[in-house]
Amino acid sequence: MVPTGTANTASVKAAFRRLGVTLSEVSAADDVASADALVLPGVGAFGAAIAQVDSLGLRRSLQDRIGANRPTLAICVGMQLLSPASEESPGARGLSVIDTPIGRFGLDLIVPQLGWNQVEAAPESRFLESGWAYFANSFRLGTVPVGWVGASTEYGGEFVSAMERGHVLACQFHPELSGQWGARLLARWLKDTGVTT
Repeated sequence: MVPTGTANTASVKAAFRRLGVTLSEVSAADDVASADALVLPGVGAFGAAIAQVDSLGLRRSLQDRIGANRPTLAICVGMQLLSPASEESPGARGLSVIDTPIGRFGLDLIVPQLGWNQVEAAPESRFLESGWAYFANSFRLGTVPVGWVGASTEYGGEFVSAMERGHVLACQFHPELSGQWGARLLARWLKDTGVTT
């Protein structure tokens, strides 16, 4: 797991322990490259999370890993880091794995969106299924990037609540806080990585 410094890592680790997997934190680019499966979590600010990634020297290794569709799970701000930029942190450069920047929810909405909301998965999804997930976000990705399969959620209009490509799964919601639905999602991803059977 990448220590972004902005995530509730205890909840993420607990969710994986319940599935029989122990997460360890990576500390170097070689760890990112060699990991059988990698989690990129995040809660809080886009700028703070990418600054921590850069301070650890992990930017290029993360770009290479996700670009090659190797088993990677990005959660909440971790998903947003795949973008080139976010309105939340002007001037901060994301990983640019996708082309679309992250925008703020409309000014007429209560933010953060905090609580349960419906996720509608695309029929061709391998990991994602429709159901209810737990969200805590003030910013969002507006459209599914080319080459990715997405899921959508409504909050003042449709936004991308998750997306997948190859062995990469990125969730704006928190699967670790989404009950049995979230646990099943994590289990499907883990099975695909070969970490579990």
